[in-house]
Amino acid sequence: MRDENTKQAAQEYLAAKLTEEEQIYEETHNMALAVARSPLVWKNVKDSIFEKCSEWNAVTQEETLTCKETAIGDIRIWCAARSKQMTVHYDSKKLLITVKNSGRLEHEKDVILHIEGYRTGADRADRDVHLVRNEQAVNIDMLIVGELRVLTGMKRQRNA
Repeated sequence: MRDENTKQAAQEYLAAKLTEEEQIYEETHNMALAVARSPLVWKNVKDSIFEKCSEWNAVTQEETLTCKETAIGDIRIWCAARSKQMTVHYDSKKLLITVKNSGRLEHEKDVILHIEGYRTGADRADRDVHLVRNEQAVNIDMLIVGELRVLTGMKRQRNA
């Protein structure tokens, strides 16, 4: 597994070397890939949410978290113990995933993730997609666990 900081630094170096024409080419192909693969990214996010809720409930041996997909395709997670809920919404037109968590403090903002394509290698065809927040790649499993901790009234991180 590559170090994300090294990967990002290398990508920044690559971007600086590109001419304007190449930059337009990159942006066009990255966007096309993000559009094409965004349903798969959303499916991965949904699967991760359901998996984390199931794991949580298996450990607590009770239905601490109830996870459902709504008619419009959003994911809703309820915490029975706190009467709080989290909503995860996918906007396919804007390539955004928004996490609203009523367990957060009022001054904390919603989590907004962007689905972006990026170049993975020297070849122009080497591309992939990932979720990005504040211009940083996101580990969706860690983000979900952190949000579930907040939803249930815990601190986002164990050591925090």
